[in-house]
Amino acid sequence: MPSDWLHPEIYDVVERALAEDIGSGDITTELTVGRERLARGKFYARDEMVLAGIELLPLIYECRGGVSRLELKVKSGTRCTDGDCIAEVEGLAATLLECERTALNFMQRLSGIATLASKFAAEVAHTSCKVLDTRKTTPGLRRLEKLASAAGGVTNHRMGLFDAILIKNNHIAAAGGVRQALAASLPSGLPVEIEVRTRAELDDALAGGAPKLLLDNLTPAEAREWVDYVAGRASCEISGGVTLETVRAYAESGADFVSSGAITHSAISKDLNFRLELL
Repeated sequence: MPSDWLHPEIYDVVERALAEDIGSGDITTELTVGRERLARGKFYARDEMVLAGIELLPLIYECRGGVSRLELKVKSGTRCTDGDCIAEVEGLAATLLECERTALNFMQRLSGIATLASKFAAEVAHTSCKVLDTRKTTPGLRRLEKLASAAGGVTNHRMGLFDAILIKNNHIAAAGGVRQALAASLPSGLPVEIEVRTRAELDDALAGGAPKLLLDNLTPAEAREWVDYVAGRASCEISGGVTLETVRAYAESGADFVSSGAITHSAISKDLNFRLELL
């Protein structure tokens, strides 16, 4: 699972984001400010949020030649309110201006995810159930979005198709059935989870030795019945229809995990801004 804001993949994402915005040069800054003026800039939260992505600031400025001073006043996972100063930077005004939008775009998007994740985590805090994120992430930004999810207090689940086995309905169809899919997967030694949508599939999965079940598209009441029926013979994850409004009921079913793609695909960016003054 991701734990490093300075992972090489993130360097690549940041470099591409800066190149996308700056291109051949920030012509407004070049014409109105020049390259020699020094400035100080401050980043502020303009909303209630759980902050994420502030650790990208050193990397962003490094990619554009660096700055003379950078102070990160908080870290990802910090709860902020309107008016909180989260970082202060000094350097060439041109560098601060050309990096402004990229820095804000990353932090606003990632803080939106962290904030929503924190709300999901709060809804299940009174239970032993863990909230999982999913692979429903923005293409190319998965590592960052999973870091933001973790900053908000949920548990990262599968970085990709390569680090765990999750047998879903189409895999079951292609393999010829639940038992066949499990028989082919369990000897791998990797974590194995299988989706079951009917009681017949559930029975087949338990008989086939499934260690973890994905119970998909059930109502909270149905989820409780199925979890009770499993009775600890496998761990249970609830998926499908899990929203901020329903996650508490699903967690109270007795499931070990609930997963929601909404944490990443439906998060609304939070409001931050940057204010600059000449030195």
